[in-house]
Amino acid sequence: MEFLNRSSQPNSDKDKPAQKNDILFSPLTINKMVVPNRILMPAMHLNMVKTPYINDRIIAFYAARARGGAGALIAGYAGVNKSSGGGVIGAYADDFIEGLSHLREAMQLGGGKAGLQLNHAGRYAHSIMMEGEQAVAPSAVFSNFTHETPRALELEEIKQTIQDFADAAVRTKKAGFDFVEILAGTGYLISQFLSDLTNQRDDEYGGPWKNRMRFGLEIASAVRKAVGSDYPVMWRINGNDLMVNGIGRIRLQEYAALIVKNGADAISVNVGWHEARVPQLVTEVPRAAYAYLARGIKECVDVPVIAGHRINDPQTARQMIEDDLCDMVAMGRPLIADPDLPKKTAENRENEIIHCIACAQGCFDHLFVVQPVECLCNPEAGHELTAVSSKTDTPKKILVCGGGPAGMAAAAAAARRGHDVVLYERSGQLGGQLLIAGSPPGREEFTVLASDLQAQLEPSGVKKVVLGEEVNEDIIAREKPDIALLATGAVEIVPNIPGATLPHVVSAWDVLAGRVGTGKSVAIIGGGAVGVETAIFLAQKGTLPAGSLKFLFINRAEPVEDLYRLSTIGTKKVVIIEMLEHIGADIGKSTRWGMMQDMHRHRVRIKTNTRAKEITPAGVIAETADGMQEIPADTIVLALGSRSYNPLAEIFKKKGIPYRVIGDARQIAKAFDAIHEGHHVACAI
Repeated sequence: MEFLNRSSQPNSDKDKPAQKNDILFSPLTINKMVVPNRILMPAMHLNMVKTPYINDRIIAFYAARARGGAGALIAGYAGVNKSSGGGVIGAYADDFIEGLSHLREAMQLGGGKAGLQLNHAGRYAHSIMMEGEQAVAPSAVFSNFTHETPRALELEEIKQTIQDFADAAVRTKKAGFDFVEILAGTGYLISQFLSDLTNQRDDEYGGPWKNRMRFGLEIASAVRKAVGSDYPVMWRINGNDLMVNGIGRIRLQEYAALIVKNGADAISVNVGWHEARVPQLVTEVPRAAYAYLARGIKECVDVPVIAGHRINDPQTARQMIEDDLCDMVAMGRPLIADPDLPKKTAENRENEIIHCIACAQGCFDHLFVVQPVECLCNPEAGHELTAVSSKTDTPKKILVCGGGPAGMAAAAAAARRGHDVVLYERSGQLGGQLLIAGSPPGREEFTVLASDLQAQLEPSGVKKVVLGEEVNEDIIAREKPDIALLATGAVEIVPNIPGATLPHVVSAWDVLAGRVGTGKSVAIIGGGAVGVETAIFLAQKGTLPAGSLKFLFINRAEPVEDLYRLSTIGTKKVVIIEMLEHIGADIGKSTRWGMMQDMHRHRVRIKTNTRAKEITPAGVIAETADGMQEIPADTIVLALGSRSYNPLAEIFKKKGIPYRVIGDARQIAKAFDAIHEGHHVACAI
């Protein structure tokens, strides 16, 4: 690929040397099953089945991941009876075995092992998904997840549910799966029995810790007896449920040891309940942050231990195994983002991996609105049956104008189709607004995505990339495109209010990009995603960085509470001014609550139902429910959103050259929409 940078010399990233004797690709034995490598795709709720029966969509999804070379894949969860929850795979009747067999065949296409996860949601089951049937649980404790109250299981129902797990495990074996997994964490039924937050029974399954463990341990014994001694049984349990007054890691280590004693051949370590107020999956969670939980359990059991959560790159994975924190790594959303991650790693093409950035926009956020899982980073995820991969019979010369997420996604997709693609970006760097989105602490993964999209251009077949040169009539005449894709992005909105051009008024984009400084007190006008990100970015100024915090902590230089304060209270006073009733309305549900917590910790003041009327040298005059008031500030940051920037459409129209406008240049939206639109528009050419 010809790479021309008119503004500076491009960085040349050479391929990393091949990893010799890569531990990621050494086999692992679970019971008598030999897994070819140490990468496992754990079960995830996908919302791809409307009935309990397997369909072509979910088969195609798993087939793509199987071909990508994972050592083992687990589908699920699969319900063990009709009260297990709606919208999931069924394993509670023999009628499901045929479909499960077809799914298993697809999951074995790449030579990896196929497993099925069994579960009962308990109080996490929505009645609307079960034809109005009330959820069941150990006790009738209101669920903050479903906003419903379940009914308590009768003693005979508990015994039957234990048998249901065993019967479903037998069906799993009959369907040809290489192993079965029991889900005993995440706040579902088995973990509900474990916790006295949800188990208030006074019989043999409630009360003291020994009794609360009984339900899970009896399931372990029943499943082992049902499938026989040679069939591998894995258990996925929490290492810490992260609930206030919940079950911590020490007791769960004890539980893991007893589960193994009662028949588990491997332990997969999960973290947190769905109700927990500690982030578990989103981008602010550091990579492998919860590896210590796997280590704690590994030190207590004599079977393989799998670590999960925010392990999205091979180097992190192999380092965890080499450091004896675990025996295997679970990569769920990373294999949604890039099904070929294992294959690329084995073939020394790690630089071509598209990493999961933990945005949760296409996976977890879709579950909240009962939509099938998709992926911001991978527009083909969930669309494997309809994805366009064939070469075109009529290749064209395509000029892509703009190197943001929409432009790069379009360029790569068009080139894979066999078109002659050139891309121009007026700035000196590819990435567009992804570079801005990745500026705040905890959001760095967005810059990783920018690099990943750039890394796809050459292997996809893009012929030329030119930076630092804006498309004009001369370039159009020189390139002679058959069609143009206009991905020129957006520019910030500058409000038409008095004082908006004063010297102490700056843009949020400039703040996040480090192009301007700010004073000690900062007022941010606009409480959307960019305003919230800017507030957190500024409020963390002057706080202890991670390395300093660890140094001071291990040397006991300061009391723990003082270290917490020094890590959360910065040197700037920040206030957000938002005219709507709520802030962050355009932030995904999975991410928003964590960002709200961050602002509270960092003491960001929030003034909603407040409209900025004038900017003065001393601050902002705003209209509130209590009348006009002046909000003092040294610096005013404008975060009022953006508007489409599309200066080229008229030029191409005048020249009679077909064009399509994509991304923010067409309509302001999220990165998810930009990447998907760029990809799908290019695939249609």
